[in-house]
Amino acid sequence: MTTAPDQQPAQVGQPPTIIINNTSSSSASASAAAVVGGYGRLGRRRQSFWAHFWLFMFTAGIGNVFYAMHVARWNRARGM
Repeated sequence: MTTAPDQQPAQVGQPPTIIINNTSSSSASASAAAVVGGYGRLGRRRQSFWAHFWLFMFTAGIGNVFYAMHVARWNRARGM
């Protein structure tokens, strides 16, 4: 059996060693569970698009500033 000039012949010997590191920590699994929950998750409070939208519509943008400050203060107080 011959090989084409642009192909390498098959190597004979042991197959390569494949190492899969499947370690996880409790914090990684807890954060994944928190993300799956969506609303009601424990952790960092996020800015809401709809809250900003309605505040912009009814307060001409001033309410957005206070809402953003409230969320940032809430996260900072909890060290997030």
